[in-house]
Amino acid sequence: MQRKCLNAWISDDEEEGRHFATSGLKQGEAYTMSGSLPFYQRRSRHYDHGYRSKETASTLSQYQSSSRYAAGGSSSSSSTWNRGLNLSSHLGLEESGLSPALKRAKPTYLAVDKENQIIGYVVPIFRNSSDFAAGLSDSDGPRVRDTAAYMARRELFTTGLEMERSELASRREAVRESANRISFNKRIHEHGEHFKRMNQDSLMHPPEFVIKPRSHTVWEKQCVRLHCTVNGWPDPRVVWYKNNVAIDPLATPGKYKVESRYNVHLLEINRCDFDDTAQYRVSAMNATGEQSAFASVVVKRFKGEVDEYLPSPRHGPVSEYGITFKTHIVDNFGVSFGREGETMSLGCTVVIYPALHRYKPEIQWYRDDVLLSPSKWYQMHWSGDRATLTLTHLNKEDEGLYTLRVTTKSGYETYSAYVFVRDADAEVEGAPGAPLDVRCLDANKDYIIVNWKQPAVDGGESILGYFVDRCEVGTTHWIQCNDTPVKFARFPVTGLVEGRSYMFRVRAVNKSGMSHPSRVSEPVAAMDPADRARMRGTSAPWTGQIIVTEEEPAESVVPGRPLELQVTEATKNYVVLSWKPPGGKGLEGVMYYVEKCVSGTDTWQRVNTEIPVKSPRFALFDLSEGKSYCFRVRCCNSAGVGEPSDPTEATTVGDKLDIPSAPGKVVPTRNTDTSVVVSWEASQNVTDLVGYYIECSVVGSNTWEPCNNKPVKATRFICHGLMTGETYVFRVRAVNAAGISQFSPESEPVEVKAAIASPAPPFGISVLECVRDSMVLAWKQPNFIGGSDITGYFVDYREVVDGVPGKWHEANIKAISERAYRVSELKENKKYQFQVRAANIAGVGIPSLPSDTFLCEEWTIAVPGPPHDLQVRDLRSDSLVLLWKPPVYQGRNPVTGFYVDMKELEAPQEAWREVNKDATEKKFIKIKNLKEGESYVFRVRAQNQAGVGKISEVTEPVSAVTKAGTKEIVVDVDDDGVISLNFECGDMTQDSKFVWSKNYEDLTETTRLTQETKGNKSKMIFNNLGEEDVGIYSCLVTHTDGASSSFSLTDEELKKLLEISHEHKFPVIPLKSQLAVEMMEKGRVRFWLQAENMSPNGKIDYTFNDHPLSQGEKYKMNFDKNTGVIEMIMESLTPEDEGTFTFQLQDGKATNQSSLVLIDSVFKQLQKESEFQRKEWVRKQGPHFIEYLSYELTAECCVFLKCKVGNMKKDTSVLWYKDGHQIKADESLGFTEGVLKLEIAQISKKDAGVYEVILQDDRGKDSSKLNLTDQGFKDLMNEVFSYIANSSTPLKITSTDEGIRLYTFVNFYNDLLQVTWHYKDSAIAFSDRITSGVVGEQLWLQINEPTEKNMGKYAIEFNDGKGGLRRTVELSGQAFDDAFAEFQRLKAAAVAEKNRARVAGGLPDVVTIQEGKALNLTCNISGNPLPEVTWLKNSREITSDEHCILKFESGKFSSFTITAVNTSDTGKYSIYVKNKYGTESADFTVSVFIPEEAGGKKK
Repeated sequence: MQRKCLNAWISDDEEEGRHFATSGLKQGEAYTMSGSLPFYQRRSRHYDHGYRSKETASTLSQYQSSSRYAAGGSSSSSSTWNRGLNLSSHLGLEESGLSPALKRAKPTYLAVDKENQIIGYVVPIFRNSSDFAAGLSDSDGPRVRDTAAYMARRELFTTGLEMERSELASRREAVRESANRISFNKRIHEHGEHFKRMNQDSLMHPPEFVIKPRSHTVWEKQCVRLHCTVNGWPDPRVVWYKNNVAIDPLATPGKYKVESRYNVHLLEINRCDFDDTAQYRVSAMNATGEQSAFASVVVKRFKGEVDEYLPSPRHGPVSEYGITFKTHIVDNFGVSFGREGETMSLGCTVVIYPALHRYKPEIQWYRDDVLLSPSKWYQMHWSGDRATLTLTHLNKEDEGLYTLRVTTKSGYETYSAYVFVRDADAEVEGAPGAPLDVRCLDANKDYIIVNWKQPAVDGGESILGYFVDRCEVGTTHWIQCNDTPVKFARFPVTGLVEGRSYMFRVRAVNKSGMSHPSRVSEPVAAMDPADRARMRGTSAPWTGQIIVTEEEPAESVVPGRPLELQVTEATKNYVVLSWKPPGGKGLEGVMYYVEKCVSGTDTWQRVNTEIPVKSPRFALFDLSEGKSYCFRVRCCNSAGVGEPSDPTEATTVGDKLDIPSAPGKVVPTRNTDTSVVVSWEASQNVTDLVGYYIECSVVGSNTWEPCNNKPVKATRFICHGLMTGETYVFRVRAVNAAGISQFSPESEPVEVKAAIASPAPPFGISVLECVRDSMVLAWKQPNFIGGSDITGYFVDYREVVDGVPGKWHEANIKAISERAYRVSELKENKKYQFQVRAANIAGVGIPSLPSDTFLCEEWTIAVPGPPHDLQVRDLRSDSLVLLWKPPVYQGRNPVTGFYVDMKELEAPQEAWREVNKDATEKKFIKIKNLKEGESYVFRVRAQNQAGVGKISEVTEPVSAVTKAGTKEIVVDVDDDGVISLNFECGDMTQDSKFVWSKNYEDLTETTRLTQETKGNKSKMIFNNLGEEDVGIYSCLVTHTDGASSSFSLTDEELKKLLEISHEHKFPVIPLKSQLAVEMMEKGRVRFWLQAENMSPNGKIDYTFNDHPLSQGEKYKMNFDKNTGVIEMIMESLTPEDEGTFTFQLQDGKATNQSSLVLIDSVFKQLQKESEFQRKEWVRKQGPHFIEYLSYELTAECCVFLKCKVGNMKKDTSVLWYKDGHQIKADESLGFTEGVLKLEIAQISKKDAGVYEVILQDDRGKDSSKLNLTDQGFKDLMNEVFSYIANSSTPLKITSTDEGIRLYTFVNFYNDLLQVTWHYKDSAIAFSDRITSGVVGEQLWLQINEPTEKNMGKYAIEFNDGKGGLRRTVELSGQAFDDAFAEFQRLKAAAVAEKNRARVAGGLPDVVTIQEGKALNLTCNISGNPLPEVTWLKNSREITSDEHCILKFESGKFSSFTITAVNTSDTGKYSIYVKNKYGTESADFTVSVFIPEEAGGKKK
């Protein structure tokens, strides 16, 4: 293949024009960066080819000598382009170009800074031609002159050389103007310097620290920045010192960084370690003096993992707001433990001060210093004051150090804690844990190499290997990629479809079974990296060259030999080959065949016969482990198969990567009460180390548990979640892709408890007393004591002369235990500074900050000095106890009392207020009525006869909050009557101790009290409690966050405790119930009582009249130990049993007794009851009555006589009697479910009598009687009456033609029912006008011909023998009017009905008569007045004649007579009567027949 490559350089003119168009300089700054060197002498891309001809060199020399042309022709160019577009090019100011008047090139409009770095784009201002021409110069004259000169030059210089000459002249003029400007600025600067020298005394001043460096306390591997701001003239020289040794950043590159900008000086200490704990001093010096400032850096060790790679914080005020934010992370998460598959949330409350509305800081979460982004695995939430990270589905990949980073404009704050993820429970017992961190290392068209990490848990059996599964993206179907497990933690997956994306997961297997699958990998596409990059849209950068290639057609060209074939990876399961495509033609559609050959033979075997390889990489499987192979590759395309490549060197099939060697010595170190720092020696000569697994075991258990489930690469790890006080041993294994190493040697045993460190510096140094040559100092205990009691303090002092401190001197060689010390051998009227160091068994801590400067002069004031050593005890949400020590300096008179002041922390100084109005002689006080959650500070003043003295140091802020788990002192009295005070603390450490005191002073009288401590509980026992023990007892637990409590033993409490103690010394068995008696069946008598809390070993004695009773036929004794019931049962009572029964109880030393007296009437009644119960028992042996005969009233007002019987048989006879006469068995008798019934329907007087039921069979006889005579019958009927009364309806009003009727309905009426009608609460006297009666179930009261006098309240009263029932109605007002109107209407209707015309009887419906016969019909007529009578035939009126005679006689009778009927008389006849009240008619039909016709019909 021939290739023509042309380096097409852009022509000189084009390049120069394009460059100038993109490199216009700002006005007044042309070539100031280039100095005075001419542009053509500076190196540029054009230097080697733009001016290489002799002709050009000659022309340049002429330009240099032509001053006239340069002076006249450069002005236009400089002025014109200085006012033109302000553009800069990334090619830099050192490159030059030609005037754009020659040729306009396309500008790039890039803006650059002074260092030629692209900083943005410049948008040009486009103008029209006239505006652009007008803007080229400041005046029209020079512009016209320059234009004319330019036109002349254009006519003269027609060649490129002449045009270059013109441009060169204009550029020289621009350089000259720039040089003049620089000279002018230099003269101004020199003038200012001269003025300063002339007025040096008024301007010079010594260095002054505007902002001093601040002390820091950090963890190991963090960065520290110390800032300070210094003013002074001349500018001071700043030097940093560490422990008075100057810091040289060049001596330790990368450790220190020193910067000074704009009077702000910085010392940065990178990756702090424990040796960086020191005092740092910054010294500023100039000709007028020197000033120093100090800051301490404390580096903590082994207190948790830190984020060492996070960016450094920004300090200083926020430019946007002009304020500085202070960020605090509180309520944070601790070391957390989870299990695979669970959900975990990590959260912190973020407090930012000052709080700005809607201000949101930048919240970032990191794991192992890697920034996390929201995904399906991580959900992040910010609620305005709380940041939360939710791990939606825990996997071992999620294990690590999590860091919350809160960034504001003033800097950032971080908080970190470790998260441990344990394996989920295996589906099969003994199966290994799931692999983790599955990744795809190499992806191409033919295969993808999958890599993973081995699990820490193998299930107790060695892992046999791993199975790799794949799943095509978009589906849920997983396919196993390997038939046999692979031990190597890397595997090439083949058989993929080019261009498709896949996810992978891995499972581990051992003899017990298969593990859970790992978390799936990220999706990866099966394609070559070049194709993948092309799909992502990447492109190569511009190189400045245009390469033109030509490809000849590749048809029928066999490809060449592949190049650089090599074995990139070899294991016992597979070998990976890679090569480069051949050079030359024929690469279109090229594929590859791979061949192998056993080393030492010449037989080559093609591996991929069926499917050629498309990419220049290939993985071979099914090779024999231990054999050596050579490999080669052939190219092929449509033209054929090419020559093979050079074979590889012989490769032996096997793992080239060895399993790591075991780590070295393991050293555990105490850290906290639940964690241990484990460090070890790294494995030697290990390749591709993945990390280490750490295991721990409680000494003697032989059970090993993993400390981490994700490998760590460091050789130090903090193992959390250990049991406090237990002793552990540790071992470590190394991991790489080849496998897991052997265990390291076991470590030495270590007990889990908090590590001990030297104390932090004390603080708050103050003077308590001062004499001529000594001063008494006081200070406050360090906030951190290092996990061990402070053994003493060391005091140093130094003299300060004219503000310059001298050297430190030791005030005491032997440690002092008190927090007050007299420093002697001082000089009177001299000034001193002091520092204090605390010491414990770990060593002496760093000194405190120097105190204020104190003058050593004798105090002569009359009032006392300040109290000191203020301490807070018994802190609760509403109260606390403040302790103090009296002043060392008493004044002229002894101290007589103390005043305590308090205020809220944020309150101003004016808010101090007295706690006690009257001075207290005690050295403690309980302060009450605090506001929960509020922070307070306190101070104390002492007084004597001269007045109130100096104020003490203010306490540290105290927040009124009851800490979780706080307990109070509990008073206890044991079974022996021993009184004790008990206190329990849940926050104790290994070194914590209980310290008891009385009235907040050390206990001196030890004979009266005995202290016992066990675990987290302490007991103070009173040996002989008395009045001498009255007081306030308190208990303080050391090495805690102030855990304490107090108890006030008053005189009343003392009396109460002594009574309880006496009861415990001489105990009494408590009784739930005293001795009682009850009757049992068969007439047996039971004596019993119930004791409380009586042990099974208790003893009971039974006595009668002081004589002991024993178990026998008459007495049966029993003691139920579970319920405490004690009983004695007697079969019967005889007269000899009258007397006193006693139960005597004894349980250990506790005793009690209870007696019951049975004499006189009490005994006789009990004996009678016993006999009755015995007879009852005998009766119940045969058929008997369970419930005796009684009656029951049903809803239908029927009476049932019933009784319940028991112990019945089939042959048991039941007989009913009334008044001695047997009642026949008929439907009235019933017997269901053991109940005998006799129904009495509609009871009346005849049903009164004595009823009896007799039960009898061969076992016995029983009877029951019910007397329903006299009062018994009366009571029964009263119940019937009560039921009837309750069933009555409300009294209603209706009208009749006679008057008004009041009525009510009842469900059932009995003739014996007695009712009374009332009118206006008086019984009604009945008469003809007012009557009452009963119709069916209706009871009514009739008022005939009512008048207004009958208006009022009416009532009906039912008498039931108890109180009766009354129904009332108001007959008045509208109710009366309506009823009366209705009565009138009905009355009128009745009169009309009575007097209207009527036809009554005498007329048949049909009359059949023989022709010729006479017909006579008569009917009765009534009506008042006398009605008119009309007869009709076929609806036509007829009159009386000879044939039809009509008569109406006596006003009562009307007759109808036909003398001789004939057939014409057949028809329908009617009589119609009428008067003023009404009419009525009667119809009849007459049928006449002829006898012959009738006879014919009969025949």
